[in-house]
Amino acid sequence: MTAPARKRQSTRGIVLDRSLEALPLFRLSDSSDDAPITYLTESGGRWRVIPSPGDRLPGTFDQDVYVELLHRFHEAGAPTDGVITFTLHAFLRSMGRRVDGRTYEQLRSALSRLERTTLESTGAYQLADDRWLDGQFSLLSAVVVQRRRNAEREQLHLFSNLHASEPGDARVTLSPVLRANMAGRLAVTLNPARYHALSSPVARRLYRLLEVARADGRVSWRIPLERLAEQLPLTQRYPSHLQRVLQPAHEMLVSAGIVRDATISQQQRTWQVDYVLAGRARDE
Repeated sequence: MTAPARKRQSTRGIVLDRSLEALPLFRLSDSSDDAPITYLTESGGRWRVIPSPGDRLPGTFDQDVYVELLHRFHEAGAPTDGVITFTLHAFLRSMGRRVDGRTYEQLRSALSRLERTTLESTGAYQLADDRWLDGQFSLLSAVVVQRRRNAEREQLHLFSNLHASEPGDARVTLSPVLRANMAGRLAVTLNPARYHALSSPVARRLYRLLEVARADGRVSWRIPLERLAEQLPLTQRYPSHLQRVLQPAHEMLVSAGIVRDATISQQQRTWQVDYVLAGRARDE
């Protein structure tokens, strides 16, 4: 991991929308899947993630971009207009990603996808005023990425705080729906160091979901294996396949001190997953 990424981990926690974290959003396997995600809540609501025409669903890289965006938003003091600005170069360094032409393009595509992917709730997404949303929104309401002109890039070496490799500046506006929820205390907080220590996208998603259980006042959490697969979401459906995907993620969560125990067991014909949450570190 890069030095800037390690430095940023020492700052404040990553605040996320608690309502959104309880719902599936990012595919946890890199694929070109463009079929909408459909998820039914226990209360009878319906949630859909609909990709933009010609694009795929948000995936593993997009998940990390989303978390970094929310981290920057709160480090900036949660601006009331929801706008955050950054260079693509600095953003990738903060994520601990290699900075090159490929990752620049990945980041541009991810920002566009987060803006254009439609999130649709029919009584599934809880709002800060305790109502349940019937409607559509997106994670980002506006994205503008301006490439630096060649003449400007040739002069970057004159300024010590800029890098000649920076290809442009981004101006991103977070959805007012997310901002209202987080301002209304419908939020969960991740520890940046713990999040970045998890190298598996599945472990990172589980960490986000487990913080929802913690926010509900739980010290342990039991969920049917099939239900967990839908909520993450995972494409695998057979219990043996799901166990092979979840086991390494569970080991990472235990090692990172996020859970004390994570077990998968069969009771009669039903497979269950049991989590015992670890206590928060003193600095959280």
